Amino acid sequence: MFVITTQIKELRAHRRQAQVLRPKRAVRICATGCRALGSLEVHAAFEKELASAGLADEVALIKTGCQGICAGAPVISIDPDGILYLGAKPEDVSEIVRATLARGEIVDRLCFQGSRGPIPKRADIPFFATQKQIVLARCGRIDPTDIEAAVTEGTYEILERVLTEMEPQTVINEISISGLRGRGGAGFPTGRKWSLARASQSDIKYLVCNADEGDPGAFMDRAVIEGDPHAVIEGMLIAAYAIGAQHGYVYVRVEYPIAIEHLRIAIEQARKWGLLGENILGTGMKFDLKIKAGAGAFVCGEETALIASLEGKRGQPRPRPPFPVERGYLGNPTVINNVETLANVSLIIERGSGWYRAIGTENSKGTKIFALAGKVNNTGLVEVPMGTTLRQIVYDIGGGIPNGRAFKAAQMGGPSGGCVPAKYLDMPIDYESVKEVGAIMGSGGLIILDEDTCMVDLARYFMDFCAKESCGKCPPCRIGTTHMRKILERITAGRGESEDVGKLEELAGQIKKNSLCGLGQTAPNPVLTTIRHFREEYEAHIKDKRCPAAACRSLISFTILPDKCICCGRCAKNCPVPCINGQVGKTPARATEEDRKNGKVGKIFEIQAALCIKCGACFDVCPTDAVVKK
Repeated sequence: MFVITTQIKELRAHRRQAQVLRPKRAVRICATGCRALGSLEVHAAFEKELASAGLADEVALIKTGCQGICAGAPVISIDPDGILYLGAKPEDVSEIVRATLARGEIVDRLCFQGSRGPIPKRADIPFFATQKQIVLARCGRIDPTDIEAAVTEGTYEILERVLTEMEPQTVINEISISGLRGRGGAGFPTGRKWSLARASQSDIKYLVCNADEGDPGAFMDRAVIEGDPHAVIEGMLIAAYAIGAQHGYVYVRVEYPIAIEHLRIAIEQARKWGLLGENILGTGMKFDLKIKAGAGAFVCGEETALIASLEGKRGQPRPRPPFPVERGYLGNPTVINNVETLANVSLIIERGSGWYRAIGTENSKGTKIFALAGKVNNTGLVEVPMGTTLRQIVYDIGGGIPNGRAFKAAQMGGPSGGCVPAKYLDMPIDYESVKEVGAIMGSGGLIILDEDTCMVDLARYFMDFCAKESCGKCPPCRIGTTHMRKILERITAGRGESEDVGKLEELAGQIKKNSLCGLGQTAPNPVLTTIRHFREEYEAHIKDKRCPAAACRSLISFTILPDKCICCGRCAKNCPVPCINGQVGKTPARATEEDRKNGKVGKIFEIQAALCIKCGACFDVCPTDAVVKK
């Protein structure tokens, strides 16, 4: 057991002092994802207005990471009142300062709008009420570029305990008992991976944080790094201590510039504070971190392809065994954990494996973060206990489907996952249950689909993605995914043949069986699950040359209903061809004799089918739903 060093004493004293000195009131503004909708301009407006109102010293103005409810961007929270404002613009800031900060009044129009009116308190908003945020607890609260803010909230406190009170094997035992499984998709037991690495006989070991996250629609790991990078670093330090690693990398895709920036700042700060480098906190531990910005290849999410990329080689997988824990980066034992996995580590050590095991299901412990996207009212970042049902996520948290449309399916696990249809809405989401219906948990992408989604076209989209992202090393994946894509393109174009579904199933089996890595082995999943649960849509495309969802351009047509047309001419005005004939004016049924004498009678508009390019512009602009798609 180590003695309490001077560095640790100073760190604890700083934490106590910071907790006393921090302002009692705070305005927190998401400055990561919300940037796209002007949150930085809102922040600048707050700086000006707080100074003008004489509140600059009384109210802390904090740039945070994602606050979760992305559908309401830009998102502002005001504490300790627990108020949440959505969609604020710079011109709203003066009112917020005068009304809420100065007089304690609520600006109703900026609140979440519930079925019974505005809901000002964050805790009362349905989107948050059902969640259990443990990994995301500090995201949206602290400034991710300020290590003092992280330390004040308790970051690195558990690292102190680990380095001064626990043996490496004790740490591994605690993680093993907790039941933590890798959140990158495969769900491999984290404690077992660490045990294998610790048992590997080598003087040099590596720890890699996999932040490649390439699934379309997924942004969980990005948000954690952007919003709470020190939580990931602390998790890596504890993992490195447990397995005996002295060198670490964070492999993050180059498309995540804010995450890379915040991570770089956090690593530099941690070094200055004695939390990285030589003799960490005076305990003799040595560990340092580097960032590797990957070029964005989806295949580099696979462990051995990631290692090849780290080594400066082309990102291609290799056969296993040997596994990375035996022979990984530069031939040395290497542990690869994803962002969310590492962010759980300090929480488990802090609260105990029993606390963690009490959350979730029998074989899937803890919480899971999902990127809720697609056809759902409340899109955003969601953290729920394992075992939460799809219905709870879509309707209780997500607020249901826009415009009263029907839920059709959820695409889980990205290109490697599958579609979960409406009949499984009450299925608990955990590793085993999701696998039973043909999908996988994946890293946490959750795309909601409504009745207007064509499942055949969705399968085509994901197969196109996999074919393009295939590294090309093994023929089953390189050639097989390309052939499957061509068949799906033919079906969605109305040229499908009766044997095509059988061909897809046969090809899928060969690709899954013979591909070298996880990309190829799981690439057919979206196709197989859509065939399994929506075979009738394939048959409609092939036999009837019809798209039931009216989504495949080659299989749809647009018609104007005469009894609904008001002769406004918007359809013709927006048609790029043009292929719509008619005359603006009053409809013949509503025209008076005087209208007829003055030539103000319109002519019902019609679409010339032979010239129509099926762009849907007329459908989008018609004010009376006279344009129908079938």
